[in-house]
Amino acid sequence: MKKYILLWMLLSTSFLIAQNFTLKSKDLKGQLTEKQVFNGFGCTGENISPQLSWENAPEGTKSFAVTVYDPDTPTGSGWWHWVILNIPANVNELKSNAGDPTNSIAPKGSLQTRTDYGKAGFGGACPPKGHGFHKYEFTVYALKKEKFDFSSNMPAAQVNYMIKSNSLAQATLVAYYKRDRSSK
Repeated sequence: MKKYILLWMLLSTSFLIAQNFTLKSKDLKGQLTEKQVFNGFGCTGENISPQLSWENAPEGTKSFAVTVYDPDTPTGSGWWHWVILNIPANVNELKSNAGDPTNSIAPKGSLQTRTDYGKAGFGGACPPKGHGFHKYEFTVYALKKEKFDFSSNMPAAQVNYMIKSNSLAQATLVAYYKRDRSSK
């Protein structure tokens, strides 16, 4: 009897581990590089969104959304760097630079909305000089809703409210970045 219980526990644990909704990136390695740094606001990066992929979305997923948020910005409410939603349920990757709405790399039918930089699309890291490391949370959401009918000008905080209200699961990668007092 002990063998069967042990076998059942091992199989159950393997199934649960195999079904974890997971976010990965070929481009993110713990700290952002100049590729993911904003070009503007005093920063001189390349402003290229990283490649992101996910797996094991829960049953019932009808679409995905991806956000990038910096909770360490001294605004009192953090800083939204990217919001892309209406990603079809059969898509499990955003290619590098998909955050540029002018280049048609993002999945067909997806929608990028306004960030705290004031426009739609990816806006890279640009913390204040000497403010220390900021944490950048790259999050993919599996959603129970297929499509949101928002304007691309809708503020990120409002869009995020609707994303979270319709979320089945989420997975997050964290990367860090800081600007020294002497950096550009």
